Amino acid sequence: MESLTLALGSAVWLGLLTSISPCPLATNVAAVSFVARHLGDPRRAFLAGLLYALGRTVAYALLGIVLVKGLLAAPGLSQVLQKQLNLLLGPLLIVVGLVLLEWITFGAFGGRAGSGLQQRVQRMGIWGSALLGLVFALSFCPTSAALFFGSLLPLALRHESSLLLPAVFGLATGLPVLGFATLIALGANRLGQAFQRVTVFELWARRATGILFIGIGLWFSVTRIWL
Repeated sequence: MESLTLALGSAVWLGLLTSISPCPLATNVAAVSFVARHLGDPRRAFLAGLLYALGRTVAYALLGIVLVKGLLAAPGLSQVLQKQLNLLLGPLLIVVGLVLLEWITFGAFGGRAGSGLQQRVQRMGIWGSALLGLVFALSFCPTSAALFFGSLLPLALRHESSLLLPAVFGLATGLPVLGFATLIALGANRLGQAFQRVTVFELWARRATGILFIGIGLWFSVTRIWL
């Protein structure tokens, strides 16, 4: 139980860190702008934020089912993963930590919402928030890809959790938009200050997590590979 609780807490933290990283944060700003169109109706503003979070949850849950179940169901691969994952986890965490510290950088990848998507979202009305969340979740940036594929996916494989951990991760990535939608619904007028504070928090949280990942990765590497 304690192990699963720790895994759930890790999934929440990884999801939150993903959502406030620079590239995903930009997409979340766009989502908040979409939500803000319902400013005249607080209930609809909150509902739009909730649908966006659910869209992200569904996207990562489906991705988790496909990847985790696929890897565990492959003939012989499940046993190999169980044996080798502990050996690979250390170096993998080190790489993820270096990415979070921006000591390793990659070119941006993943698509952006085009005019066709924007028109479709607008035609769907408030339900377009869910589509927006689903598409933005799958538009990976280097940081979000490192956190999902390099941290969340190995965690889900270790616990053989194809649905729960990816879904919790996805829900956590949508929480900031849901929070800002709540501010809109409550009539708050300091969204700019809130975004600035989130940006500052993201910088220190990402650095702290990167250093922690490198430290844990080095410890895993020393104890499980070289000893």
